[in-house]
Amino acid sequence: MGYHPGAEDDGIYLASVKADLNPSLYPHDAAFFQLQMRTSVFDTWMAQFVRASHLPLPWAELLWQCLSILLILWACWRIVSSLFAEPSARWGGLAMVAAMFTLPVAGTALFILDQYLHPRGLATALLLFAVARILAGKGWQAAALGALAFALHPLMGAFGISFCCILTFTMHKPLRAQLHTLRLRLIPQGASPALALIPFAWVIDPPSPIWMEAMKTRHWLRVYQWAWYEWLGAIAPLLLFWLLARHARQRGEDKLARFATAIFIYAAFQQVLAMLLLVPPAPVALCTLEPMRYLHLVYLFLALLGGAYLGRYALKAHLGRWALFLLLANGSMAFAQRQLFPATPHLELPWQESGNPWLQAFAWIRQNTPTDAYFALDPQYMAVPGEDYHGFRALAERSALADAVKDTAVVTKIPELGPQWDRQVKAQNGWEHFERADFQRLRAEFGVDWVLVRYPQPTGLECQWHNDRLAVCNVGVRD
Repeated sequence: MGYHPGAEDDGIYLASVKADLNPSLYPHDAAFFQLQMRTSVFDTWMAQFVRASHLPLPWAELLWQCLSILLILWACWRIVSSLFAEPSARWGGLAMVAAMFTLPVAGTALFILDQYLHPRGLATALLLFAVARILAGKGWQAAALGALAFALHPLMGAFGISFCCILTFTMHKPLRAQLHTLRLRLIPQGASPALALIPFAWVIDPPSPIWMEAMKTRHWLRVYQWAWYEWLGAIAPLLLFWLLARHARQRGEDKLARFATAIFIYAAFQQVLAMLLLVPPAPVALCTLEPMRYLHLVYLFLALLGGAYLGRYALKAHLGRWALFLLLANGSMAFAQRQLFPATPHLELPWQESGNPWLQAFAWIRQNTPTDAYFALDPQYMAVPGEDYHGFRALAERSALADAVKDTAVVTKIPELGPQWDRQVKAQNGWEHFERADFQRLRAEFGVDWVLVRYPQPTGLECQWHNDRLAVCNVGVRD
């Protein structure tokens, strides 16, 4: 799966942790990541761990990424071991999950597990352990695990609690009576993502033009605009788990049948709920609740049970089949990951210096510019070939004007940032043609005193560092 700290969403999470550890960082733009973190304890918890352990943050982040992987696999082993007796099925399920960590989840813009430390990964591990405790007949222990998952990642926690409620209900009722009782009891028991409406009352307000502009960059939030293959990825698992439940019941595997039934009920319930929440003329801002991300758990269980069936019926105890399966599953996923991060080492480890020119520039900025420096750089920089979606704030540890790639995701959830985001992004329109006068205009309007530009730099800029692609230049001291 690779390891890429500071990439994609980690541009928000890592910057938040660094701001907690050093409050002097980000004096100009902290709102673009801290406001999104107000519903999660992840950044404060991680900062406290770094202080208590005295580990450097890059090492602490790597440690917890490894622990997330270990905990998810351990919980999956507990689940699959309670459902299957054959060793080949158990190992098949575990091997499939491990190979499919970076499997895209339908049209949700999610992977099963990200290539960097994300609170969703830790929340997933907690929820899987909660599921394992329910299967072991100790559902009361699942409540605390679900609460911790919710504190780390409220959306994933809500989905996980919803599934745990359904699983608990399913495991304690005769299968033939489930659907009848479901009509009476499921909705009040299921903790749906609609609970997220509580801290986001703004979703019922009329959307602003700026907010709508930001939403245009997030097509996966608008489920009724999904492509046919994205809909197939959402609906097909329903049929597969219904068939699995029926097959298990015919074989007399009651526990497996109940588990598959719980997944089917959960997926059907959340799918209907998502379509009701998002159907026009419902407030378009409800899209930001991301109800289709219920599929994250569904895909994880699909990999787990799919691998178990593959191990039971195809791999068995044949060494050659196992070798071929592991090579194809892991090799294809590793190849796909190299296409996502083609200009970056597959494992970005703390002790290694990067050969990526963008990361070299970020490192120089972090080590050689004032803590209160205010940067401007290409607002599309994350999407520039060779940058590989690494976040400037997280890795350079400096403030920057709003970008037109990742900051749009923040604006969709924090509409009050919309005017500031819009003003800053529009002020950077035509960046590729900027000259000294344009940078001086940014300085006068926003207080920007440093810029990261292409190399050779525009005429008239005083630059302190450069590599073969980029230059770091000072545009004057702020008044």
